[in-house]
Amino acid sequence: MPDLSLRPFKWQDVPAITAIYAHHVQTGVATFDTEAPGETFMAEKFGHMVDLGHPVIMAERDGKLVGYAYASTFRPRPAYRFTCEDTLYLAPEAVGQGIGTALLGQLITDSQAFGFRQMIAVITAEGKHSVALHAKLGFKVLGTYPELGFKFDRWLDIVHMQRTL
Repeated sequence: MPDLSLRPFKWQDVPAITAIYAHHVQTGVATFDTEAPGETFMAEKFGHMVDLGHPVIMAERDGKLVGYAYASTFRPRPAYRFTCEDTLYLAPEAVGQGIGTALLGQLITDSQAFGFRQMIAVITAEGKHSVALHAKLGFKVLGTYPELGFKFDRWLDIVHMQRTL
């Protein structure tokens, strides 16, 4: 991967993060959001994770943000504080180039260093590449929830995966 670098979040990343996420909201089922949030919402969301010290990683190639990943608390109750859920999105032109593998690998390392002990992945079952990526990095399928979400006039299944950190 020529000129790919992984680095921490910077505030100037917010417009690119917002655009990448908007693409997935509008064209795919990796997220169940049906309306893309604006930059203010995304800045608050990422700022909150940064304030907590949670791992937030940007993938940059040739000076352009091409993806991001983060791990944040799986659920808000205190007993879940050692369990995180991972999130990873790539720009459409960055898919299939190993960037997701690099991001998720670094996210696992950073999540271990933070003190998380378990990582959960919640993946739309149609996301076969995401399921395969997680399996490649040691995640095991816990189960599938049928018809859990409804987007683009169809019911969508969710796959839960887990990895000990």
